[in-house]
Amino acid sequence: MSSSSIGQRFVFTSFGESHGRCIGATVDGCPAGLAIEEKDIQTMLDLRKPGQSIVTTQRKEDDKVEILSGVYKGHTTGAPITMIIWNKDQRSKDYDNLTMKPRPGHSDYPAFIKYNGFNDIRGGGRFSGRLTATFVMAGAIARKLLSKTLGIETFSYTCQVGNIKMKEHAAMKMKNSVYSNEVRCPDQRIAAKMRETILAARRKGDSIGGVIESLTVNLPVGLGEPIFGSLESDLSKALFSIPAVKGVEFGSGFQGSTMHGSENNDEFLIKNGKIQTKTNNAGGILGGISTGMPIVLRVAFKPASSIAKKQRTVDLHTKKPASLIVQGRHDPCVVPRAPPVVDSLVSIVLADHAIRAGFIPAVIR
Repeated sequence: MSSSSIGQRFVFTSFGESHGRCIGATVDGCPAGLAIEEKDIQTMLDLRKPGQSIVTTQRKEDDKVEILSGVYKGHTTGAPITMIIWNKDQRSKDYDNLTMKPRPGHSDYPAFIKYNGFNDIRGGGRFSGRLTATFVMAGAIARKLLSKTLGIETFSYTCQVGNIKMKEHAAMKMKNSVYSNEVRCPDQRIAAKMRETILAARRKGDSIGGVIESLTVNLPVGLGEPIFGSLESDLSKALFSIPAVKGVEFGSGFQGSTMHGSENNDEFLIKNGKIQTKTNNAGGILGGISTGMPIVLRVAFKPASSIAKKQRTVDLHTKKPASLIVQGRHDPCVVPRAPPVVDSLVSIVLADHAIRAGFIPAVIR
């Protein structure tokens, strides 16, 4: 399968470049009969689109989605669903000086070598965060499919920017406050500190990283396959496709490595007639298979590599040292725009596994 596609039964393919004519997504394998309209996808896209606040890139894109196939009279037909967004606010000249001077921390150098200089450098081309809009197009369909058929709900939020952290994990009751501020943190007091941290980095011509936490509830027991098809394996693969992601952990994650088994093990109990666990250090997955408990995961984002500070690099033509100041409009922190992207990729993977396991039928009635 092409590296532009992911999934076995719910297959998502991403296409386009950051400064090309359009970007888009094709979803093959979505059951027929799912009620879906452009506005359902647009709602998710609007949460991710650029230029919404001072803490993100000032590139202005409407990100207006168009469904080209696979939907008829407001319902999926069972055929591949293809969607596009036309790019409108490109400033490709900002990248002219990067042709032979690779940005530190970016894909410019290995991409130049791999494709012998034929890769599209404008805006990062296929390596740009712009392509995460295609993840959201497909993810909006997956989210609605999971909600309609199984009641599965995913929400993600900013839990850390730089050294500013939420002290407690967000509960489901906090989900409605995630998008009440620019940084997408449900704790309003912490959100204000995160915002100032991002703006301080921007004032210095720099960038800052952070962490997104994701919570998925109402899962059945049994999603995922042992060994290479484990739920953790597939979720991690999908999440690492987001530019700037450098770490993924589930449940207690790295903190669990400091604990004893008696502390980290989740004891089983009966609650309301159902088998559950007293704690959820496993993050809702054991042996690569969902336990029915909430899936809890965290995604670490490095600072954006395109910064206004002068940096040292090399000239690929002369093979001599050079300096570089990156022009253009870039996110001082990519984290505030990432929650809908994480939501989308988690939903795409879960939809694929739910169809594979027989939890979702071929036709939605």
